[in-house]
Amino acid sequence: MGLFDFFKKKESTQQEQQALDTGLEKTKDNFFSKLTKVVAGKSTVDDDVLDDLEEVLVTSDVGVTTTLKIIERIQARVARDKYVGTGELNGLLKDEIQKLLAENNSNDFRNFEYGNHKPYVIMVVGVNGVGKTTTIGKLAHKLKQAGNQVVLGAADTFRAAAVDQIKLWGERVGVKVVAQAMGSDPASVAYDTLRSAVANGDDVAIIDTAGRLHNKVGLMNELTKIKNVMQKVIPGAPHEILLVLDASTGQNAIEQCKQFTEATNVNALALTKLDGTAKGGVVIGISDQFKIPVKYIGVGEGMDHLQLFDRQAFVDSLFKG
Repeated sequence: MGLFDFFKKKESTQQEQQALDTGLEKTKDNFFSKLTKVVAGKSTVDDDVLDDLEEVLVTSDVGVTTTLKIIERIQARVARDKYVGTGELNGLLKDEIQKLLAENNSNDFRNFEYGNHKPYVIMVVGVNGVGKTTTIGKLAHKLKQAGNQVVLGAADTFRAAAVDQIKLWGERVGVKVVAQAMGSDPASVAYDTLRSAVANGDDVAIIDTAGRLHNKVGLMNELTKIKNVMQKVIPGAPHEILLVLDASTGQNAIEQCKQFTEATNVNALALTKLDGTAKGGVVIGISDQFKIPVKYIGVGEGMDHLQLFDRQAFVDSLFKG
C-alpha cells in the first residue's frame, strides 16, 4: 500500500491547484512586479537585463548561490541562441527553475511506497514557531484519509504547550497520541510510541521533537539518542527525518536548514506559511543549496492546505498570469 494513495485520484485536483495559486499570490506579486521593471524599455536580454534579473532573484530570497547558477544557465542559452528577446525571459526563467527543482527533487512522492517499513517512522524536527506541530497534525490527517493507521508521539516534552497541541491534533484528526509528563525523557516517549505502533499494527508513526535550536553538539546528541532508542524497537528507524521550515523567514530558514542538516540526517523538507509571505523563492534556494527534496508545502491554515510538493505545479503556478 502507498502512503499517499489519496493523491493518485488525480495528478493535481482543482481544489489543490487553487489553494496553491492563492498561496503563492504574494510571492508572484512581489517577483513579477520587480521582473516587469527589469525588462521595461528593453528589447533583448543583455548583460544589463541579466544583472537586474540577478538582483530580482536575490531579493526574492532565491539565495545568492542558486541565483548565480540560474543566471549562468540563462547566459549560456542567450550566447547559444545569439538573440533572445525580453518577451522570452519568463519562459527561459521558468524552464531553468523547473530543471533546477527536478535535479534536486528526484523522488516522486506521489507514488511513494513504504514497502517493508511498517510502521513507517517519521521524526519531525524544526525550531519553535515554524508550524511544526500543525504540519504534524495536517500530515496525520492526510495519511489517515489515505487509509493509514497513524500514531503520534509527543516527544517535545520541554514545553507543556507542545504536548497539549499534539493531543488536540490527535483528537481533531482522530488518531492515537502517546505522551508522558512534561520534562520526561523524549527518547522514552519515542520508544513507547514505536512499541505501541508495533503492537497495534499501525502503518505510520510520527514523532515530534523539541523545537529548540541550541548548540549543534547538544542538538546532535539529543536527536541521536532518540534515533538510537527508536532503533531498539524498529531497526533502521526513523525512515524519514522531516525538517519543517517557515518560508516567511526567508534566509533565516536557510540558516536553520544548515544547522539541522549538520546535526542530523535530514532527508525531507516541509516549507510552511507560503500563503503569508512574498518569500516563496526560498523553496528554490533551499532545494538547490542542500540537495534535500522539498516534500510538503503549507499553503493555508485549513486542514487540507498541506500539500505534497509538486515541482511542476509549483513552477506553473509561480509563472501563471
